[in-house]
Amino acid sequence: MPMSERLAAAFNRQIAAEFSAAYKYLAMAAYFDGLDLTGMSHWMEIQHEEEIVHARKFFDFVLEREEQVVLDAIPSPPQSFSSPEEAFAAALESERAVTRMIHELYRIAQEEGDYASVPLLQWFVEEQNEEEASVSRILQRVRMAAGNPAAMLVLDRELGERAPE
Repeated sequence: MPMSERLAAAFNRQIAAEFSAAYKYLAMAAYFDGLDLTGMSHWMEIQHEEEIVHARKFFDFVLEREEQVVLDAIPSPPQSFSSPEEAFAAALESERAVTRMIHELYRIAQEEGDYASVPLLQWFVEEQNEEEASVSRILQRVRMAAGNPAAMLVLDRELGERAPE
């Protein structure tokens, strides 16, 4: 069953938002690589890949529903940050923005009576809770390590141990 035009447009906006988030994480990976914080760079690269997977989930769902995928332009991400704290704070704000968009998408699906969208959107609601909590914890740890190079290197090493899911 096709989606309403309103819901299809919202799904297409979400695809662009997920690709934009991926682009931001890739820029953050480059920033951390430039600081020789390769563990943090690695963590951001995995986040980049996760966001691509998320975009493809929405992309594939739109196609399965016999709707047209419309790929919007993706804005350039920030090219530099003043500190690791600023980069992780930007990552957290990006996750929160994506969460708000998913909640709005869920609301539209409910208003349109599009029950086929609910399972996918519920998965994303739960995923975003995990994403925000993860980035928030790391941001707190970065703040604790600020001004202490040894602590920052320990955190960097820990983040470098992250495996793709």
